[in-house]
Amino acid sequence: LIDTCIDQNVKKVVALSTDKASSPINLYGATKLASDKLFCAANSSYAYGHKTTFSIVRYGNVMGSRGSVIPLFTSLKDKGVLPITDNRMTRFMISLDQGAELVCHAFKDMVGGEIYVKKIPSMKVTEIAKVIAPLAKQKIIGIRPGEKLHEQMIGSDDSYSTFEYSTYYKILPQINEWEKDIARINNGVKVPEGFTYSSDNNKEWMTKSQLRSWIKANAKNIGII
Repeated sequence: LIDTCIDQNVKKVVALSTDKASSPINLYGATKLASDKLFCAANSSYAYGHKTTFSIVRYGNVMGSRGSVIPLFTSLKDKGVLPITDNRMTRFMISLDQGAELVCHAFKDMVGGEIYVKKIPSMKVTEIAKVIAPLAKQKIIGIRPGEKLHEQMIGSDDSYSTFEYSTYYKILPQINEWEKDIARINNGVKVPEGFTYSSDNNKEWMTKSQLRSWIKANAKNIGII
């Protein structure tokens, strides 16, 4: 894909990443991390002359999408029991519109090699279950192989080149000293060393009433987003 975009003189490319690429614990996460590294390096690893710019946006499962827990709980809400892998589990909550907005922002802001991470709220999986099926029992079934207890968007190793903005974070590439490039940093503020951004240490949390309102407004699209 990188080669084709360069050959066809595509101006800008934004790759979609996932939380699984941050400190991956399974092969799928490792392939997404490799994808991030390839799209980042594509800005400098080719002979001078190509004009294609590559960047990445990173977020987890979109709320209500087939990969999220909301359609599963919705399909089981009348059975009286909902499966919960672990009662401590948390997840980031991002809507389809928010994901699209982040991609559009990346196209406008990108210089090349940046990873954009939007600031979004977290929620406990047990709270999601209570909103969807308040009368159902919750059965703990254990974490599946390769599943994380909490989602992580930015790991501590990335803190050395991560900058904070009003509505997002930006991980700058640690090649060619691009993490020191003023054009890429712009008005960003360097995060503290050792900083991580995960769904359990998040400063922003979605309330049950907020989720209930979102589900009501998006009911017809749940499971098909």
